Amino acid sequence: MLTKTLSLNSSESHDDHGSSNTVLGFWVYLMTDCIIFASLFAVFAVMGNQFAGGPSGKDVFELPGVMLETAILLVSSITFGFGMLAAYKGKKAALLAWLGVTFLLGAAFIVLEIHEFHLLIQQGYGPGTSAFLSAFFALVGTHGLHVTAGLIWMVVLAVQVIGNKKVTQRDLTRLACLSLFWHFLDIVWICVFTFVYLTSVV
Repeated sequence: MLTKTLSLNSSESHDDHGSSNTVLGFWVYLMTDCIIFASLFAVFAVMGNQFAGGPSGKDVFELPGVMLETAILLVSSITFGFGMLAAYKGKKAALLAWLGVTFLLGAAFIVLEIHEFHLLIQQGYGPGTSAFLSAFFALVGTHGLHVTAGLIWMVVLAVQVIGNKKVTQRDLTRLACLSLFWHFLDIVWICVFTFVYLTSVV
C-alpha cells in the first residue's frame, strides 16, 4: 500500500513538473512571437506613410467592419475564459461547448478578414501597390495566420478532450497554453486596431 502511495505521489509530482516546463517553454515561444510582431509594427511605422501615389488608410479602411472584427475577437477571448473555468471544474461538456463557441467566433473573424483582403485586392489595392499596403498586408496577414493556427490547435485539443473520460492534467496544461496564445493574439489585435486602423483613418 505504501509503495502504491509513493508511486502515485511520484507520478503526480512528475506531471506537475512536466506541466510547469511546458508552460514555461510556451512563454519562451510567446516572447519570440512578440519579437516577430514588434518587427512588423516597426516596419509599418516606417512605411505607413509611403503611399507611392496609391491610397492612404483613409481611402481603404472601413472602421465599422474592423470594429466588428475587434468585438468578435474580444468576445472569443471571454468565451475561452469560460471554457477554462469549466475545464478546471472538470466539466467536460461545458468545456467543449465553450470551445465550440470560441471556434465559431474565431472562424467568423477570419472570414471577415479574408473578405476585407478580397475587397482591397479587387479594388486594385493589393500588397504590391505601395509600401504602406505591403506593410499592412504583412502585419494583418501574419496575425490572421496565427488565429488560423489557433483554431486548428483548438480543434485538435477538443478531439483529445472528447477521447478522454474526463479532463486530465495534460488537457489542462495544453488548454492553458492555448489560452495564453489566444489572449496574446487579442492583445496584438488591439494594437493593430489602434496603431494601424485608427491612426491611419484619424
